[in-house]
Amino acid sequence: MSDPSKPIVTLRDVHLALTSRAGTIEILRGVDLEVPLGRSLAVVGPSGSGKTSLLMVIAGLERATSGIVEVAGHDFGQLNQDGLARLRGTDIGIVFQSFHLVPTMTALENISLPLELQGRGDAFEIAKSLLREVGLSDRAGHFPAELSGGEQQRVAIARALSTQPKLILADEPTGNLDTKTGDQVADLLFDLQKSFRTTLILITHDERLAARCETRALMNDGRIIESPLSVVSSASKVEAG
Repeated sequence: MSDPSKPIVTLRDVHLALTSRAGTIEILRGVDLEVPLGRSLAVVGPSGSGKTSLLMVIAGLERATSGIVEVAGHDFGQLNQDGLARLRGTDIGIVFQSFHLVPTMTALENISLPLELQGRGDAFEIAKSLLREVGLSDRAGHFPAELSGGEQQRVAIARALSTQPKLILADEPTGNLDTKTGDQVADLLFDLQKSFRTTLILITHDERLAARCETRALMNDGRIIESPLSVVSSASKVEAG
């Protein structure tokens, strides 16, 4: 169990190198980051700066080449792939730009899937409750192809929150939506993040969306060149006082 006084995410000198036909490519180059429990963080920067790779490392979907990655009190260096998968199933929810819903499952089934994988007997009841939360009770039996983009992203958010994870990772969650629908989805995401008291790390190019987060980290060329560490420290001192 993670200590609530400690950051939910800690990265220390994290590097990620991938091998291609052209040779080794350095994707992350010594990233340091701390994110407190219950906070929202926007990760911004130009395309190719390493934002999505950073999210993949935090999710345990990419293994860091070197450095320390700790999430929810777990040292990723001590976990095998099965251990990382179990952690994602309990403590980490992920929202992708392209929704990643299972096309052959209804909205209700997509949301209940993570709970069913845990063997929960109340999976469908929880999924129905979450569908109400995201305003889609009347779409429970619809397949992804029968839903609009905004509705699919609402289902994806509900699925990410179904196990009540400590951490939500969102990669350009409004990137495939028009402005009005994107704003509605963003409102939902931040409302639920506060309601569930979940930590949110948001990858985005949208400055308006980034501005809604409590802190931000600016990435460039695989490095965090402006980080929330000093903001976090200052906030902690104020709270302590």
